[in-house]
Amino acid sequence: MKDLRVALVQEAPVLFDLSRTLEKVDGLLGQAKSEGAEFVLFPEAFISAYPRGITFGTVVGSRSEMGRAMWQRYHDSSLDLNAQAFLDLANIVKKNGIYCCIGVTERVRSGTLYCTLLYFDPEGKCIGKHRKIKPTAAERIVWGEGDGSDLLVYDTSLGKIGGLICWENYMPQARMCLYDQAIEIYVAPTADHRDSWQHTIRHIAMEGRCFVLSCNQFVAREDYPLDLPGEAVEQLPNILSRGGSTVIDPLGNPLVDPLWDVGGIIYANLSSDLLIQSKMDFDVTGHYARKDLFP
Repeated sequence: MKDLRVALVQEAPVLFDLSRTLEKVDGLLGQAKSEGAEFVLFPEAFISAYPRGITFGTVVGSRSEMGRAMWQRYHDSSLDLNAQAFLDLANIVKKNGIYCCIGVTERVRSGTLYCTLLYFDPEGKCIGKHRKIKPTAAERIVWGEGDGSDLLVYDTSLGKIGGLICWENYMPQARMCLYDQAIEIYVAPTADHRDSWQHTIRHIAMEGRCFVLSCNQFVAREDYPLDLPGEAVEQLPNILSRGGSTVIDPLGNPLVDPLWDVGGIIYANLSSDLLIQSKMDFDVTGHYARKDLFP
């Protein structure tokens, strides 16, 4: 890994509006580039919404017509990787000339939606894609499961980059899969704004001896359209996601304080020396692996 400056975007998209969200991505990438960032991380499902608080008209054993209409609204604002909007996103990244990792709701032509993480290089080439392997709780209503074939770390000019989405990070075998690939920059886009999440990402940094970049949205009720089918937007809390984005070094130390209760972009400088120094006393795939005991 080289020394580099990273940016984490803690903003809301233009919820359920694909084209306007892409315009917002363009502006945010330009802002991060102007501050010297070489790599930008966006939150989980930034394109075009993490549907927090939305019921989709469901209870166990029943779905409503309005709920199906709401799912279609969500479907229509998602990203088809074989359609023009995906090419538009790639061109936005290329225009700004920066490495980018962004969470999207991916739509496939069969109709299924996935919670997906896309990796782009500065030329706008999509160098990687990861679909969430286990949507959490009610997320299973709207997202399918990834097959795990894309649990990969990508060797870039910045370093070895990979990651997991939100509560995938509580799956020890999934983390170990990334550690085995010598991950250096571990991205953890999330929708978890609890204090306990901060302990999770510090543990991962110390366990994997890697930099952990955790990025969440800041979302208020006023960010939601008022015309969502069957959804009582006015009854949602004033603040739906507090944020908490931060960067942790390989010894578990925050490089920047978590950002709470406001939108913005946070920045941190990563030093490659810390990756080497952190392996002095712990190496999860090396001298601490004890593969003679745990094959």
